[in-house]
Amino acid sequence: MELLKLVSRRSFLSEVVYTVLNVAFAVALVLVMYYTESVWLGILLVLIGKWRVLAVRPRYWYANILSNLVDIIVSISFVFILLSVSGAGLAAEQELAVYGIGTILYIVWLLFVKPRSKRSFVVAQAGTAVFLGTWALFTISFNWPVSIVVLAMWLIGYSAARHVLSSYDNETHSLLIGLVWGFVIAQIGWVSYHWAIAYGLPFVPDVLVPQVAIIVSLLSFLAFKVYDSFYHHQKIRMNDILLPLLLTVSVIAVLVLVFNRVGTAF
Repeated sequence: MELLKLVSRRSFLSEVVYTVLNVAFAVALVLVMYYTESVWLGILLVLIGKWRVLAVRPRYWYANILSNLVDIIVSISFVFILLSVSGAGLAAEQELAVYGIGTILYIVWLLFVKPRSKRSFVVAQAGTAVFLGTWALFTISFNWPVSIVVLAMWLIGYSAARHVLSSYDNETHSLLIGLVWGFVIAQIGWVSYHWAIAYGLPFVPDVLVPQVAIIVSLLSFLAFKVYDSFYHHQKIRMNDILLPLLLTVSVIAVLVLVFNRVGTAF
């Protein structure tokens, strides 16, 4: 009984330390971006926070980096989005409010979304990486060579697909599927680079969300539902994909045909 109590105390203490460290990391990252507006310091802090990836023998580095790509994409994207908020010319109260909301959302990511291994959370992790990664990329890449943007979009798509496929047992084609989906996302990125449109957030219209971030997130979710249906039934059942298909087609149609008129070009 004493041993069980000791283990329980250690487990509780570990949870407390884990929570405190993650909250402190999120707050530190936001404070660094708020007071310095230095993207390099933000990225450096993110990479320092991933020290455990390289705290193993070098032969495991590649596998560890791949398994942590989604979290790295989310965290670095968060840094760039905070930078765009700083440059949006918001009033001091608005900027503080956006930073506060961003801090809370990032803490939710670190404590409640990222550590989970259930498939629904894995899908949420990949979807977050696709949405935030695309948002950040198209916020900062307006004067980049198109080849770099396409390559970055491929990496986002490949990382998300690989992350989701890792939650399925006996999937032997994850590399091929990841490469193909990365190629699809890269093609969408190439088109969007030449036709970039963004929408202001409801309460902070100067903070822009790229249209392509919404589109690739919806298409990625639809692709997941298609794969999941085929995986479980060896065929794609219309009942499994009908609602995601209607949602994706409807939202994209509204964005392209209606909201293009009120969108803001980069």
